[in-house]
Parts: sequence; C-alpha cells; structure tokens
Amino acid sequence: MKLRKTLLVTALSAFAVSAFAQDKVQNVAITAIVEHPALDTIRQGVIEELAREGFVEGKNIKIDFQSAQGSSATAAQIARKFVGDKADVIIPITTPSAQPVVAATKTIPVVFSGVTDPVGAKLVKSWDASGTNVTGVSDHRPIEPQLNLIKTVVPNLTTLGYVYSAGEANSVSVLKELETASKTAGIKIVPVAVQRSADIGTAARSLNGKVQAIYISEDNAVVSAYEALHKAALEAKLPVFASDKDTVKRGALAAYSVNQYDIGVATAKVAAKVLRGDKAGSIPTQQVEQLELTINQKTANELGINLPAELTKQAKETF
Repeated sequence: MKLRKTLLVTALSAFAVSAFAQDKVQNVAITAIVEHPALDTIRQGVIEELAREGFVEGKNIKIDFQSAQGSSATAAQIARKFVGDKADVIIPITTPSAQPVVAATKTIPVVFSGVTDPVGAKLVKSWDASGTNVTGVSDHRPIEPQLNLIKTVVPNLTTLGYVYSAGEANSVSVLKELETASKTAGIKIVPVAVQRSADIGTAARSLNGKVQAIYISEDNAVVSAYEALHKAALEAKLPVFASDKDTVKRGALAAYSVNQYDIGVATAKVAAKVLRGDKAGSIPTQQVEQLELTINQKTANELGINLPAELTKQAKETF
C-alpha cells in the first residue's frame, strides 16, 4: 500500500513537471549578422517549424530577433545581451553571429544555423556530438558540383574569380576548398578580398579581363550588396554563379544550393529537442545535403548565354 502511494505521488509529480514545461514560456533568441533574403528565409524556416513542433510565439515561446546590421561589434553586444537575458536557447544564423555567441556562454544551449564550416570556425571540434553547449546545422555544400556547373555553362573555363570577405571564416574555408578542387579541374582561381560591402562593385570590376566567370559563396557582406556586384559583372559580360537561390533570384546566373528554408527547418527541429530538455552537446552537428539547381534565364539572355538544355530541364526553379 505504501509502495502504491509512493508511485502515485511520483506519477503526479511527473505530470505536474510535464504540465509546467508545456505552460512555461521559454525564451528563444535568434540573431543574424545582417538581413538579406537568404538569411531571412532561414529565419522563416526556424520560426515556422518551431510552431509545427508545438512551440508557438506568444503562446509558449517568446522570440527575440536581433540583427547585427553587418557589424561584428554589434554581434558581440547582441551575444552578451542574450546571455544576460538568460535565453533558453540561442540560435545564431551565420558564422559571424555564431562565433561571439559561443564565446559568450558555456552554459546556455546554442543551436547555430547556416554556418559553412563549424569546425574551421571553432564552434565545435568535430561533426560529432560536441559534449558542450553547442550544436547546429551547417549550410556546407561540396565545391565539385559548383565547378561542374560553371564548366557546363562556360566549357572553356580556365580562370574563375572569387569575391569574398577575408574576415568571414566561412568564406576563407570556401576559398581553400576552391583552390584545392580547381587544381584537378585545371582552373585558376583569382580571389579578390573586400573589407566592406561598399567595395563589392569595385572588386568585381577589378576582375574584368582577368577571369571568365565569378563565383560567390554565402558571404554575408557580398550577398547583402549583391546588386553592386551584379551591375559590375553585367558591364564586364561576366556570369556570376552563386551559392543560394535568393541570389539567383536577384540576378546571379545559376546556383547549386541547399534550400535555405530547409536549413531553418532542420535548425528548428534541433532547437525543439533542446527546448524539450535534450542537451545541445548530445546532438551531432548536421547538414542539409540535398542540392537544388536554380537558374536566371533573364540574366542568361542579357549575357547572350544559351544555357544547355540539360540544365534547364534539371532546374528546380527558373527566374
């Protein structure tokens, strides 16, 4: 009888804890180094999937979104604010936002998103479960399909320009991968580093006459100022190959990319586990592996490029 009473009390206590967990409003802090369509799509995926997982803003979670507006100093301030607010989980989108967050806390769960090289950025030691307070979802995609795409459109490709921010760890990692893969492909990479978004157009113009095409990764400074690069590339009759669908929509010729919304969805699924009580460090870092081809027919027409039928048939979306 005493055992039954003890079990009943234990069951009631567990029910009370469960009910409390459901009623408790948890704080979800989201930050991005800058706002542009690709990152906005990731954030949309996070918020909508959290709702599908049962975590609805205004009901049982409170979402605090902060943009660093392209400033690393502001990104660090935001990280400190979220830690001071004692968020239940912090979701930094992009490497420049994830690095200051990971540096600011060793206890609050961090679920990063849209980070190309989390190991190189020193967010985690490997792709396995970190054993720390950090996990997340990477937007890394293999370089070889990107180069194959460019060579399909530009069959005689021997020189490829790469405009990037030297201060973004993910962009530097992509450059290293490009240089390694290009050796076997017989392509010379001509990198141009920029310090500010305002320098993007000038950087693109400096490649006129030196390269046959330009490739850009999901470099936040470059993508946020893409229109300047696009204008310069059109003037030089250089096709630009991007790494995300939204930049193709804005004028880049084509991209093999992971779906940004899917990255947000995958991130939210991990964050939901954390909000339910799982340890972030017990969840391995993940990546969305499915690549999708998007092309911009208007840009192809402006450049006088006839896209191969095999590409137009394969394209998931054409703008």
